[in-house]
Amino acid sequence: MGDIWTWLISFFFLIALVGIIVYQLVCLADLEFDYINPYDSASRINSVVLPEFFVQGALCVFYLVTGHWIMTLLCLPYLYYNFQLYSKRQHLVDVTEIFNLLNWEKKKRLFKLAYIILNLFLTIFWMIYSALDDYED
Repeated sequence: MGDIWTWLISFFFLIALVGIIVYQLVCLADLEFDYINPYDSASRINSVVLPEFFVQGALCVFYLVTGHWIMTLLCLPYLYYNFQLYSKRQHLVDVTEIFNLLNWEKKKRLFKLAYIILNLFLTIFWMIYSALDDYED
């Protein structure tokens, strides 16, 4: 029964990450279609970048503590990428360069979204597998 709770908690972590990344993509799309000015868009995106990093780090540590080594290894590249962005001080969106880097910022977040959705599907699979395994016992 404990494994189901582990997968359920990680499911909610991943849903939070999907929500944060989709929010960033919506801000970039609003900027692209001129619904919002660059300052507001950059400040909205920058306000959720560090929470995204913390949630991703907490998820990786959670997998490590609970002994799910494969999922930990799957989370490490994303965590390393976030760490590299933060250490190079490239994690925040620059207001003056946001129009020049708009396509790159969208591609970067779409790649992150695809990576998180892959982890989400794996988590759902393992949650169902654990539930069926407990049901058979």
